[in-house]
Amino acid sequence: MASALSRAEFSIAAHKPSQWPADSGLEVAFAGRSNVGKSSALNAIAARRALARTSKAPGRTQQIVFYAVDERRYLVDLPGYGYAKVPAPLKRHWEQTIERYLTTRSSLRGLILLMDARRPLTSLDTQMLQWCEHADMPIHILLTKSDKLRRGQASSALQKVRSQLSTRSSASSVQLFSARLNVGIDEARSVVSSWLDMGSRPQKKPRNKGKVSPGL
Repeated sequence: MASALSRAEFSIAAHKPSQWPADSGLEVAFAGRSNVGKSSALNAIAARRALARTSKAPGRTQQIVFYAVDERRYLVDLPGYGYAKVPAPLKRHWEQTIERYLTTRSSLRGLILLMDARRPLTSLDTQMLQWCEHADMPIHILLTKSDKLRRGQASSALQKVRSQLSTRSSASSVQLFSARLNVGIDEARSVVSSWLDMGSRPQKKPRNKGKVSPGL
């Protein structure tokens, strides 16, 4: 499947829902705080050096970006949350667009949630986890930049998040990840591949259509 993911190509940077691809395939979305390494993770998992543009300026991704693996499978880059230095109207637009995508997108098969291994489980990360539990959405957490921690510190961070996940009812898993040192790439790629490779599309539970915004 790594070869299939490596065929991913930029499709569209959508500013509004009417620009999204048809909701008839399979999608895996990537979410996380600004500057958590989301673009680097996408590039590593897809084995494409420059698929997603990386930037040292947080908050650069201001649209939902769709990368087509083929005509019915997509990797989806959601705007980074938690970046305060943006105008309030733009921030509200991001929140509303992300909420609509997460709550209405039938093609969405799972969410890759990225957290900085040095500072996991921030209040916004926890709110995103709560949303996923509420929506019965499978979630896989990448503890990014794990290479910046000593082995014992990285193991402690992993156990801390595993302990929190054990109390939740939604399907969830977590791993250490470092795009720079190629840590955990195969494991993450396997999760993405399994979500995109579902031969039959099982009936999904109806999602709660009430306001369940994670307060991004």
